[in-house]
Amino acid sequence: MPKKILTGKVISDKRDKTITVIVERKYQHKLFKKVIKYKKKYHAHDEKNSFKIGDLVSIQETNPISKLKKFKVIEEKKWFKFKQNYM
Repeated sequence: MPKKILTGKVISDKRDKTITVIVERKYQHKLFKKVIKYKKKYHAHDEKNSFKIGDLVSIQETNPISKLKKFKVIEEKKWFKFKQNYM
């Protein structure tokens, strides 16, 4: 089974070797055909503490690292259209 790869924005980097990433997805309601935005937070492992608040990153699913961390950071996105301001 392939591992999930998600793209989102870093909203917290306060913990050591951990960042919090918010991922926004859109889907269409089956009955009403309205586009709905869905946001979810993920905790990701950042080995070098190199990412800061506001960075756009890709995270990949991995074996559980701790109770909350089940993702690791793959790369930083140089450009990405992210309209929402979460801070």
